[in-house]
Amino acid sequence: MDDMMFLTFLATLVGAAWRLATPLIFASIGEVFSERAGVLNIGLEGTMLVGAFCGFAAAFATGSVPLGLLAGIAGGMLFGLVFAVFTITIKADQIVVGAALNLLGMGLTAFLFRTYYVSTGKGIEIAQPVLIPFLSDIPFLGEAFFRQNLIVYSTVLVAVLASLVLFRTSFGLTLRAVGEHPKAVDVAGRNVAAYRYGAVMVGTGLAGLGGAFLTLGHSNQFVEGITSGRGFIVLAVVVFARWSPIGAFFVSLLFGLFYALQLMLQAQASIIVPYQVLQALPYIMTIITLVVLRGKGAAPSKLGQPYEMR
Repeated sequence: MDDMMFLTFLATLVGAAWRLATPLIFASIGEVFSERAGVLNIGLEGTMLVGAFCGFAAAFATGSVPLGLLAGIAGGMLFGLVFAVFTITIKADQIVVGAALNLLGMGLTAFLFRTYYVSTGKGIEIAQPVLIPFLSDIPFLGEAFFRQNLIVYSTVLVAVLASLVLFRTSFGLTLRAVGEHPKAVDVAGRNVAAYRYGAVMVGTGLAGLGGAFLTLGHSNQFVEGITSGRGFIVLAVVVFARWSPIGAFFVSLLFGLFYALQLMLQAQASIIVPYQVLQALPYIMTIITLVVLRGKGAAPSKLGQPYEMR
């Protein structure tokens, strides 16, 4: 492979990595908010599936990508409301409820898709790349960074805004205190449950948006299990990123790079490694991350623990 071919390959790889990381970026930033408030939501796989299906169904009915994205966010938040009622109000075990919602999301979306859409065989219009004038013509950088669709570009804005809200506002300070010292927040007259509800709504709304991207910005069709375990990878991303939105953005890009790499290597005839090994790269990375960081994280001290109001 000569230098020009290598640069072309690298530019394509980086651009694909950002696109493939987009669902992880949205969902992991949302989960940062949830976990910072002390709520561990392992039901992200089911939430992202619901977002993907709702986005597809809305776009199928209306032909509108923006409405599809809004539907994906709404579907995610609806799932989040169910999760919040059981874990915050009823105080059920967060792990059990999250696992149940994963199963519900997988079964419900598969049932609805088979019932109403699988026989149509039709796809939908997806978000198209927006070429940034002049910048998109820059060698290497243009291909990698300035020929994406608006949903991909928006991940930068979401990461920056999330970081500002979480670390530069009184709301963010209180939210983080809810995950560390909820009793102090309660004594100060703030409603711990309300902050946790809000964090879960933000988290699941962004997870729904990440799921909707899979059908509206990446593929033009919903398929059963389209998330392919991304909801579980998000949990590893949050730990790797040390519960930081900016960290979640860059760690998601790293995982996106592994997704893109395994896809591009499968297309190389000279690669003799079984494709199953290449497909496992993102999941191998997830396992390695969890093993390396085991016991080294600075997780919120009340993560996963219900709070009894005084």
